[in-house]
Amino acid sequence: MSRFIQVSAPDLSGNEKKYVNDCIDTSWISSNGTYIKRFEENFAQFTGAKHAVSCCNGTVALHLALLAFDIKPGDEVIVPSLTFISTANAVKYCGATPVFADCLPDTWNIDPLDIKKKITPNTKGIIPVHLYGNPCEMDEIMAIAKKHDLFVLEDTAESHGAKHNGKTTGAIGDIGIFSFFGNKIITTGEGGMIITDNDELANKMRLLKGQGMDPNRRYWFNIVGYNYRMTNIEAAIGLAQLENINEHIKNRGQVADWYKEFLAPLVENGQIILQKITPNSENVWWMFSILLPEKSRINRDELAEKLLKDSIETRPLFYPMHIMPPYLDKNAACPISEQIALKGLNLPTHAKLTRDDVLFVCEKIKQYMIG
Repeated sequence: MSRFIQVSAPDLSGNEKKYVNDCIDTSWISSNGTYIKRFEENFAQFTGAKHAVSCCNGTVALHLALLAFDIKPGDEVIVPSLTFISTANAVKYCGATPVFADCLPDTWNIDPLDIKKKITPNTKGIIPVHLYGNPCEMDEIMAIAKKHDLFVLEDTAESHGAKHNGKTTGAIGDIGIFSFFGNKIITTGEGGMIITDNDELANKMRLLKGQGMDPNRRYWFNIVGYNYRMTNIEAAIGLAQLENINEHIKNRGQVADWYKEFLAPLVENGQIILQKITPNSENVWWMFSILLPEKSRINRDELAEKLLKDSIETRPLFYPMHIMPPYLDKNAACPISEQIALKGLNLPTHAKLTRDDVLFVCEKIKQYMIG
């Protein structure tokens, strides 16, 4: 019997324990402490952004960014239907309307042509999501935004360190947000980060995340804010993770290469389909995923069930948001998102996997796909 192969697992082999113990020993465990500033400064440097603002999770990061853009009821923000629901939820928190765009059939990212179709006089911005670590077509998206005077908020929750045309995702649009949930490329357990080059937006988000307290007058509040702060302990873990992020990304790339090697016969025979890397981009492989074609001898859910019996954990791709109860929209017209979501499977993808682990997963897939 093989060991259980998790779909994701954090690598905490650096200075995480040392830094957390330092927080405990010095009693700086809450939302003040030196690790917060160090994590923010180092993350800004890593992404090439002028400002990095820490917060308590990726969804909060989206909300803060939209508040900084002054999104309000009556506004529309274009988001991909094929993504995690937090992208749409954050728009809804502002009382605004998420408008769903379809995805490209090869990269699975938001389709720039469909973005153009969904723009109305009420559209204020676009939130491209770099799905599973694969950068979007940011040149086209930025050109559309410039033409229509829209903001671009990059949802970079899954693509820490990915690049498009040599520039780090998150640092291409007006604001970029990151998630540090336990299954992400680097983690703080929970946690988020917002990056921008805009001084005014950065200051507004810092004010909003700390209850709106005047930074120059303690306990004086000019606005209604939120308690969206990161703790010093979380930042300590994040700083240790960031110290090894290039190694984490390298290891994930190796895992992806093994999958490509071992699954090549199935790909060549059209028995599975892989996500295509966006041109001029570097995918960081948050998740290595496969699609099963229409006429496959086994469907996605059946394959996942069989793999689980072999102690291999998988996950389905995200459901399109426009088919879920809170956002049900029969007129959304996102057929490609629906097709991909129903056929796709995330395979185990993390830095702790060995070549033998990946080989075992692929041999089982071949067994069930070929018979």
